Amino acid sequence: MAREGQIVLGVDSSTQSTKVLAVDVASGEVLARGQAPHTVSTGAGRETDPEVWWRALQDALGQLGEYAARADAVAVGGQQHGLVVLDDRGRPLRDALLWNDVRSAPQAEALVERRGAAWWAERIGSVPGASFTLAKWEWLRAHEPEAAAAARAVRLPHDFLTERLSGAAVTDRGDASGTGWWASSTGAYDEELLGEAGLDPALLPAVLGPGEAAGTVRDGAGVRAGALVGAGTGDNAAAALGLGLTPGRPVLSLGTSGTVYTVARQRPADPSGTVAGFAAADGGWLPLACTLNCTLAVDKVAELLGRDREQVDPGGSVAFLPFLDGERTPNLPYASGLLTGLRHDTTAGQVLQGAYDGAVYALLAALDLVLAVDGGAAATDEPIVLIGGGAKGSAWRDTVRRLSGRPVRVPVASELVALGAAVQATVLLTGEEPSAIAARWGTSEGPLLPALPRDDATLARLAETLPLAG
Repeated sequence: MAREGQIVLGVDSSTQSTKVLAVDVASGEVLARGQAPHTVSTGAGRETDPEVWWRALQDALGQLGEYAARADAVAVGGQQHGLVVLDDRGRPLRDALLWNDVRSAPQAEALVERRGAAWWAERIGSVPGASFTLAKWEWLRAHEPEAAAAARAVRLPHDFLTERLSGAAVTDRGDASGTGWWASSTGAYDEELLGEAGLDPALLPAVLGPGEAAGTVRDGAGVRAGALVGAGTGDNAAAALGLGLTPGRPVLSLGTSGTVYTVARQRPADPSGTVAGFAAADGGWLPLACTLNCTLAVDKVAELLGRDREQVDPGGSVAFLPFLDGERTPNLPYASGLLTGLRHDTTAGQVLQGAYDGAVYALLAALDLVLAVDGGAAATDEPIVLIGGGAKGSAWRDTVRRLSGRPVRVPVASELVALGAAVQATVLLTGEEPSAIAARWGTSEGPLLPALPRDDATLARLAETLPLAG
């Protein structure tokens, strides 16, 4: 059990920034926060130098004052799927390919064609798309074979930071399940696939189980030397830990990407590729659907229209699919935005509302498939747990309520990825179940917004423009 005065650090290394929370183990009180931005390329692809993540982590830790030096344990939640290739001294050979870099779409298509979608779903748990690490590795082999041949270690973003903190080459099943080379059917790396990819399993990190420690903090890593280091996990798996998520409770996360997921008892295996069969960090499963275009796409539309993001107007006949970066759900990596239904009386606010509608539509279309993994969709009166930066905006909240017809709960706790990492770190100290820690901390508590009548007219317009329901 928790001892008075114990402190854990939870890290969220996302696409745009690194955030760190210092959390009191007994109460869950956030004692201090730190944050530092990342630089993401906007050229042919989406890349970041992993050293940027490490410098940002050190900057954010420096903002915690005494708490970094007093921490008893630390864990890292990080953006999924990214490809980090290192030399024999642990230095990046090139910038990391990020999850939202769609240059690897041809490689993903070739992987699926070679085996068939059903094979991938059954064996790996997911049908790989451009986001998956395996597709990015194949892109690297095709376009930069010298870098692939020089790799002496291959890591995910959170693995890179965990290794810098502890010296341990480890990952966890939650983040490993998004690579495409970890098989959910066996709970291990798939050596047949690795052989086809020309990737030595020795280059990959060991996969730790729930509750296992990576090791302890090394000297000079910005945290008290000797503090325990958790295995870490992917950002969505960390947020699920932070919420103490239980089966059947749907989560919709509005961030750079949009995601909808739940915790399941059954192993997901969706041959359509809509639902990714990720593992949960607590030992269960995390069926999830993810879109590329969420808050950043809507903010870009607001910028183009010269409006604040909350300046939306109701009504109108617009159908807007804001696929500004291609799209992952549905799998349209080469798509661009599509706007139809403009009339003389269409207002800028209606166009902006159309961008919100299109972003939410793709997520809600996948919700029933996500919830059906355990045998059936949850009751329609089950609140959607709304998290991420977009959850703070009234336009986002109202759009989700209007298009889903469901009530929405918005947790008061912010930075749920970092809180989930803090939960994982706490497990190392107390041995509690993650859900018990989250319940004790009250992380999922927040206002319940009642359901609105479902806007079937808007849903019909969007469905006619891009049918998603199966």
